[in-house]
This record gives sequence, C-alpha cells and structure tokens, in this order.
Amino acid sequence: MRLIFAGTPDFAARALEALLAAGHQVMLVLTQPDRHAGRGMALQASAVKKVALAHGISVFQPERLKDPAMHEPIRAACVEHGAELMVVAAYGLILPQAVLDLPRRGCINIHASLLPRWRGAAPIQRAIEAGDAQTGITIMRMEAGLDTGPMLLAEAIDIDAQDSTGSLQERLAKLGGRLVVDALGRFGQLVPVPQPVAGVSYANKIDKAEARLDWNQPAMLLARKLRAFNPFPGALVTLAGEPVKVWRGEVVAASGPPGKVLAADATGIVVACGEGALRLTELQKPGGRRVASGGAGVTAMHGFLRGRPMRLD
Repeated sequence: MRLIFAGTPDFAARALEALLAAGHQVMLVLTQPDRHAGRGMALQASAVKKVALAHGISVFQPERLKDPAMHEPIRAACVEHGAELMVVAAYGLILPQAVLDLPRRGCINIHASLLPRWRGAAPIQRAIEAGDAQTGITIMRMEAGLDTGPMLLAEAIDIDAQDSTGSLQERLAKLGGRLVVDALGRFGQLVPVPQPVAGVSYANKIDKAEARLDWNQPAMLLARKLRAFNPFPGALVTLAGEPVKVWRGEVVAASGPPGKVLAADATGIVVACGEGALRLTELQKPGGRRVASGGAGVTAMHGFLRGRPMRLD
C-alpha cells in the first residue's frame, strides 16, 4: 500500500521500519517537532523522523492539527501521491475527524494494550503499575473517540515479573511491527470488531509528580512503580536532603514505620513501607551515573552510601 505514517518514539519507529521492510510505500511521515533534550539541551529529532530521513521520506512536524490549513500536506499525500491509509503509532497529537477522513481507506492505530483495557497515553506503564499479568498489541480502526475504534487484530504477551517499561516496550514494539504488517497484508479480509463495553480503563499520561515514592503505600505497589517509571520519569526519593532517582528495587520481608530506613549497606537500602519493605538496589544522584548493588556494583553502592546520613524523606 501507499501509506501515511504518524508516530514519534522508538515504539513507533520500529513499526515504520517493519512497514518499509515489507515493501509498503510511505508517502509522508508525521511526527512531533524536534525537542530540546539531553545534558546540552540540544534540539533532537524523534526516532521516527530519523528513520524517515534515512529512507528519504518527507516529514511533516506540526505543533497541532486543529487548524485546517495544517491538513494540506496530508491532503496532498492522499490526493497527489495516492496515499490510501494512515498508520498511527504513539504519535502524541490528537487527529481531528477532518484528518481521519482524508485517506480513502481510513486510519488505523497500533495500540500497546489489549483494548478496551488501558485506552490512552501510557498503556505500558499503567499495565505494569497495576500488576497486570498480560498486555499486548491491538490494531484498531481510528475514530474520534480516545482509542474507542473497532479492533482488527490483537495479540497478547505475558508481563514478566522483572519487566520495566523499557524492556516491555521493546517486546511490544517488535510485536506491533509484525502485527501491523499482518493486518495490511489481509486488510480487505479483516472484519472490524467493536470493543467490549465491559473492561474499559484509561491509561493517563505519566505525571512527573507521580515519581516521588509514598512510603505509606505497600512495598509491592512501590516495586511495580519502579518498573513502570523506568526509563521515564524514574522514581524519586530524598536521601539526606538530596534528590535521588531510584531505578530498581525488590520487596523484602521486613516491617517498621513507613519511611524508616531498616538497613543500608552495599546490597542497597531497605525502607519500611505501609506493608512490607522495599530494598532500593539501583540509585542515581543528580549529575551522576546509575549505581547498582550486587556483583561488581557492591563497591560502587558502598561508595554511594558512605558518609550519607541514612534518612529518607
């Protein structure tokens, strides 16, 4: 097919690469504008833009699509260049109905959950945070509602006990690329199935304010948050008055007043929670590198803790 592709992060870039490898022609790529990022805060192109430019594909980066004048490049891709379908994956902008109506065969979305569970912006993070045993990819037809369109294909995968958002996203990105290629290969034969009314949940965008750990919560929930917030935004604690990112931890059999440090050594920091306790095993101070406990990291963890009053706020 001749396609338009809309997406921004690595998850979407994997799907774009799969479509190109399968022989589909992408006439136009929509992606978010370049953003300042990294220590130098230099402008950086999205992962999708990098793939598009490497393949010589035209890129359109609107700040928003509410203004009908901003639809012209999309219209031109459809009318002048024969794009018949738009594939969307983690684009980050809402597509108004006028845009959805431009491709003659409509728009489909690669959504990283088993719909109708976890509609919305952060389905991978929310699935881990909630302790779901499974998630997956749903290929769906797009309509004006938030991830409400009828489903074309879906496939489930297990969420491993140690999965972070980073590791789970990698597996889902691979699955999404394979599934969307499958969907386009059988596009005329697939029958759209309305989403069930029961089981709807919403995956709200991750807010940086959620990063701070609340020691009144159960250790099991906090351990899931560490996994869900890795690699973004990272869980946050205050150690001896200094903000410290926590990337990994494990539930341990211990108890005490929530927030009390029960032990601190080269294996990590054990902190009492509302239920049970959490051993923090990978830490990062501002401007520093990640320091992990265990194995070769024992010495580094010991150095990280040396001279710090053991107080968590």
